Amino acid sequence: MIEVVLKRDRLVVVGSLLALAALAWAYLIYLALAMGDMAAAMGGMGDMAAKLRPWTVADGLLMLLMWAIMMVAMMLPSAAPMILIFARVNSKQRDKGHVYVPTAIFAAGYIVVWAVFSVLATASQWGLQNAALLSPGMVSTSVYLGGGLFIAAGIYQWTPLKQACLKHCRSPLAFIMHHWRPGTGGAFRMGLSHGAFCLGCCWSVMALLFVGGVMNLIWVAVITIFVAVEKMFPHGPWVGRVTGMAMIAAGIYLMA
Repeated sequence: MIEVVLKRDRLVVVGSLLALAALAWAYLIYLALAMGDMAAAMGGMGDMAAKLRPWTVADGLLMLLMWAIMMVAMMLPSAAPMILIFARVNSKQRDKGHVYVPTAIFAAGYIVVWAVFSVLATASQWGLQNAALLSPGMVSTSVYLGGGLFIAAGIYQWTPLKQACLKHCRSPLAFIMHHWRPGTGGAFRMGLSHGAFCLGCCWSVMALLFVGGVMNLIWVAVITIFVAVEKMFPHGPWVGRVTGMAMIAAGIYLMA
């Protein structure tokens, strides 16, 4: 009976994660197509009026929504193992008579961290566009900005902070054992903690969206796959380090 319950819970969690990620990607695809049609109607992304038009409050909120949904689409796949292990351990706690907490509470804590990052990313985009360092297509217009972001991300791949955060992200069971907190508030704090480790692991790579294009879906997919490989594959940390060297080389090439 216990195995049946665990299997059912696991299927519900997996189905929910797949549905949420699929909806997020569907929205990004829709938005990218809509932006392409708008650019064609204006005569291209280089339209001067689009460059000079200041953001309204509605523009800012829409950009924030875009970033938040993009982070869900990019980060949920690599967070799935941690969420599934939380669900399994939580179900066993329920079988022992402890209070059951919906897995969504843990996931919500995780998403809140990336929502905060989305606020910072939106503010950065606004600042870069006002400084004419970002095109209306949300791509860096400066080789020094693009090269600097590549070099910074490449160097960060080798730092102790990056490796420490990656270690937590790659060890879901160890994280659960060392950070378990009972109750609803505990589950939410656990989600916040795991989200903080993931943010510490991936923020510099996410900044590269400003180089390849925030709405360049191929670039978004490449970064998503890289994050998943680094967190989930056996030699992920070394893939990250080697890629870091490639990032540094790419940054130097851009600025040269």
